[in-house]
Amino acid sequence: MEIASIIFRTFITYFVILIVFRLMGKREIGELSVMDLVVFIMLAEIAVFLIEKPESPLWQAIVPMTILLIIQLGSAWISLKNQRFRNWFDGKPTVIIKHGKIDEYEMKRQRYNFNDLLLQLREHGIQQVDDVAYAILEPSGKLSVFEKNDDGGSDYAVVLIADGKVQYSGLKTIRKNKNWLLNEVRKQGFSSVEEISLCTINDEGELSMDKNNEVK
Repeated sequence: MEIASIIFRTFITYFVILIVFRLMGKREIGELSVMDLVVFIMLAEIAVFLIEKPESPLWQAIVPMTILLIIQLGSAWISLKNQRFRNWFDGKPTVIIKHGKIDEYEMKRQRYNFNDLLLQLREHGIQQVDDVAYAILEPSGKLSVFEKNDDGGSDYAVVLIADGKVQYSGLKTIRKNKNWLLNEVRKQGFSSVEEISLCTINDEGELSMDKNNEVK
């Protein structure tokens, strides 16, 4: 009877966790946020408890799993609505290399060492830092690398507006101010940045703006 109970609980645990993961939404394993990782670890601990304690009622594991799902979905919803919360919760990407120059200050602030940097550059097939236009350390720890073109530029686009909010870090990167951005927004026929879901600029100075709620 105990073996049958363990088998039954294993099946129940598998399907419950599967449902939880599906409800959490699609995301690659390498792009998990800190919150996702915490939820996964806690789910694993609850699953072990559920299987190893056949004398315990199922609800003692199902209830905590449900609460974790509610917390995760709630934080994801808040992240969609509040950029400040999203930046604090998930973190922000950090420019580590710009035009072939390493930002040692940002590396120290992110506790990111040169061994990690060189390793991830080699994974992109890059041996020389001078060949890199931009290298961005993503919140997941992944390094996104944009190589220099033949003319010394790159395909990297700096985000200036996201979710209708001005991205001052992007303006700092291109050495522009908010007044310049607002002027460019008006040139494109928009009255305010709130009307724009995403605005980027490439190395050639070309702006790309996407209207908020354009597709319904």
